[in-house]
Amino acid sequence: MNAQHAKPTRRDALDNRERILVVAREALAESSGASLTAIAKKAGVGIGTLYRHFPNRESLIIELYRHDIQHLIDLAPELAASHPPLEALRRWFDEVARYGQLKYGVAEVIHAATHGGLDEEYYEPFLRAIAVLLDAAAADGTLKDGLDPEDVLLQLSVLWRIDPARGGDARAARILDLIVDGLRRPHSEPTV
Repeated sequence: MNAQHAKPTRRDALDNRERILVVAREALAESSGASLTAIAKKAGVGIGTLYRHFPNRESLIIELYRHDIQHLIDLAPELAASHPPLEALRRWFDEVARYGQLKYGVAEVIHAATHGGLDEEYYEPFLRAIAVLLDAAAADGTLKDGLDPEDVLLQLSVLWRIDPARGGDARAARILDLIVDGLRRPHSEPTV
């Protein structure tokens, strides 16, 4: 068989898939209307290769969603183990804000394509990830006791409504500061 016509190895296919996802994440964060052709070109693959991995726009967006949500779920215990509790929480919140930039422009596609089912699949694991970080920060006295991970998730959900093209990073940082400040244990005033 001619080397030019050899089928790509499994590793090549996996590398192509990962490169497509990286480029698609960046392109969709810049513009929810990014074309699949532009994504393929920027990823250095043909449109046929993109379609072999992702037969349509919805499948690409759903895979990004799954990948990013799972990354956030896996990241929480890693951060809790490697950083002081409040720093771990804030670093995780920053990652959630980055994810929110992707979800901003494609939330309707995700919801329509999954009929809410994908959200349900990741809901409890996502709440457990939040709980890991809240529990660690409550145990060291940084955050209030008894915080409800679902309440925190509701606060974080504002992040997917921030338009990245209109000062999204700065606005997300300010909102996260407000959320963290609200979660902190109040310091008692010294008595005179």
